Amino acid sequence: MTLIEQIQQGINYIEDHLDVDIALADVAGAGGISQWHFQRIFKALTGETLKTYIRSRRLAGALDKLRDPNARIIDIAMDAGYESQESFTRAFKKAYGMTPNVYRKIGEKSLFLKKVQIDIEYIRHINSNLSLQPEIHQQASMQLVGLKTCFYSVDSEKNNIAETLPPLWEAFINRLDQIEFTVPGVCYGVVQSNPQTELLEYHAAIEVSQWKSLPEGMVGLVIPAATYAKFTHRGDVKQINNTVNYIYSSWLLQSDMLHTYDADLEIYTGDYHPTSDQSVMYYAIPVQAGAP
Repeated sequence: MTLIEQIQQGINYIEDHLDVDIALADVAGAGGISQWHFQRIFKALTGETLKTYIRSRRLAGALDKLRDPNARIIDIAMDAGYESQESFTRAFKKAYGMTPNVYRKIGEKSLFLKKVQIDIEYIRHINSNLSLQPEIHQQASMQLVGLKTCFYSVDSEKNNIAETLPPLWEAFINRLDQIEFTVPGVCYGVVQSNPQTELLEYHAAIEVSQWKSLPEGMVGLVIPAATYAKFTHRGDVKQINNTVNYIYSSWLLQSDMLHTYDADLEIYTGDYHPTSDQSVMYYAIPVQAGAP
């Protein structure tokens, strides 16, 4: 089964369960993909979070039900997963610009076609600031030491990257000289998913040749040997989401490689500078050969 077919399996699961509560983990499970990777690919493909999509689909189902004059709005609200008619009405008005009662009187679905938006910034980025074909290389096992946090990514409605990761990196860089036996020249951002939650685990870290004791508050982790597809990202690190979108929504879908669902790596060498347009960093995903 191809990756796009796995995503479609998850979407089919949503369509088959619109009248019941839908757990994001169950959607991803239907596609045979970890929850975060399903959400990340879905967001890259559609520009919409998985949770927002499910809510939109349940609201869309309510459109048909509202055309039945005998159906109570409170019952439609409950079927769509809302705890009250008031919360359903607020969500409906936000999505469609009118209350359910007003829609019931109009009953015209064509009012709600969404205009397609072209992301010019994304197109510009992948054409000038990104290596469209990665370097495939064998990464030896590494011991890393650094600071750890958890965060919500862009695929979640709770996205808090801007509030979480920059302070972590600032704290890590300020304490870099406290780490013994470092392998100088490269720092890593390690992104790991948890199949039980939307939260991602993130380490700002550096490789060490050994560790005997760790500075207070720091943690050690081992990155096992693996094959990585490493992409070059040029320019502002704030645009890294465009690079990751391309990897997950374009390259993976047409590649004969599969993500192993182990940790992704952000790689910061001496070519990285946080404020320079000429800055270079790398984003690498662990891969394996797909089915023939």
